[in-house]
Amino acid sequence: MPKMKTRRAAAKRFKAVGNGKFKRKRANLRHILEKKPTDAKKRAGKTDYVNEADVARVRRMLPYAAKM
Repeated sequence: MPKMKTRRAAAKRFKAVGNGKFKRKRANLRHILEKKPTDAKKRAGKTDYVNEADVARVRRMLPYAAKM
């Protein structure tokens, strides 16, 4: 059986971590930052985890990321 292909777009956006979750970057930190509150920009700068409802979808796109 041939190797499964990784979705390259997903590989650039998600990274598997040891507890079986995937980390991701938050949105809204690219432009129009003057009018956004400081606390919103701080929150957007932090990494976040992929929601439980979407983990199966991400795992399918990254077959070799996390063997869980």
